[in-house]
Amino acid sequence: MIPRDPRRVFSFASLQSEEGQALLKKYDVPRGVDSMILIDEDQEEFHMRSGAALRIARELTRPWNLAYPLIIIPYPIRDSVYNLIARNRLNWFGKREACRMPTPEERERFLDW
Repeated sequence: MIPRDPRRVFSFASLQSEEGQALLKKYDVPRGVDSMILIDEDQEEFHMRSGAALRIARELTRPWNLAYPLIIIPYPIRDSVYNLIARNRLNWFGKREACRMPTPEERERFLDW
């Protein structure tokens, strides 16, 4: 996602980190959520699963931003597709032997680095 966010719209934190836990509490995110969460501090709200993914995609470079109009699909249907992809992503897209380490410039975007 970082290479597709040249305007540096997004910052990152793991759900398990102190910073992540503080944000979950501040925005009253339900306990036990283990999915992607987007916190919109300007609107003082959070989005999960497909709602988060599509709002993130809207801010990314092409072709990813072209996915945003899918937001008109009712969220139970979108989230079903999101969950299907999440369950099968490793089988479909593979798994890397090691994670890419962020550059020093990219590390600045991690709230819990």
